[in-house]
Amino acid sequence: MRVVWQLLAVVAVWAIGGQCVNAVDGNPWLTLLIGLVTSVLAVLVYRWVVGRTERRPVTELAREGAPSALGRGALMGLVLFVAVIANIALLGDYEVNGLGSLTGAVGFVGFMAAAAVTEEVVFRGVLFRIVEERAGTLIALTSTGLLFGLMHLANPDANLWGALAIAIEAGGMLGAAYAATRSLWLPIGLHFAWNFAAAGIFSSEVSGNGASQGLLDSTATGSDLVTGGDFGPEASVYSVVFGVLVTLAFLWLARRRGNLVPRGGRRAAPAPAATTVPR
Repeated sequence: MRVVWQLLAVVAVWAIGGQCVNAVDGNPWLTLLIGLVTSVLAVLVYRWVVGRTERRPVTELAREGAPSALGRGALMGLVLFVAVIANIALLGDYEVNGLGSLTGAVGFVGFMAAAAVTEEVVFRGVLFRIVEERAGTLIALTSTGLLFGLMHLANPDANLWGALAIAIEAGGMLGAAYAATRSLWLPIGLHFAWNFAAAGIFSSEVSGNGASQGLLDSTATGSDLVTGGDFGPEASVYSVVFGVLVTLAFLWLARRRGNLVPRGGRRAAPAPAATTVPR
């Protein structure tokens, strides 16, 4: 029953927070405020419900080391998305026309913070962690990654390839990041920075949600295989390749640390969180 109570609690924050953020769409300052409040509430509710239902310290969201893990994850997410855009631009398929909207970027900070935190506590904090205990890391990675990708089919300009790309590059990468570190902070930082870079900096479509207006006024043209088309750069072949490479690196690190759970599962409680990433 613990998975039911945990999902009910964190999905409630996800749903209510998302509705509130959408309700103030167009007001960047309220979006920032509500998004940050939603993020904090998601962390607090997760700690409370997991602590109550599993009767253990919630080490995967421990306060110690949180800022540095968030920072490393954010740096990684930013570098990855910059690499994707740089490769698209080298082919002449992404152009910057000038400056965009600073206030638009401010709003995306709150919007993407709420999305990153709530989605990570649901998919990696509850689903991945509990499936892994019973079926092992690889099955948890595959099943929750696929579910994470398919969720994006609900977006206005979504398509099957885009959802599969998200499942491979993001579902795999974020799940592997959790497996390697046994902390949700690094995948939260990675998730946030990737999404914020896409919308808040480079003004690209994010997961089929339509065009964004961030810091740069930009135009993407060319092959859907390169640019991702209406789904956005997350459906670009570059995103998939880079995401797979980072996933493999995190899985190597998880194996080196003894964090891979074999098929059939084992420990009921997560290992102590690590705060280092591959160098």
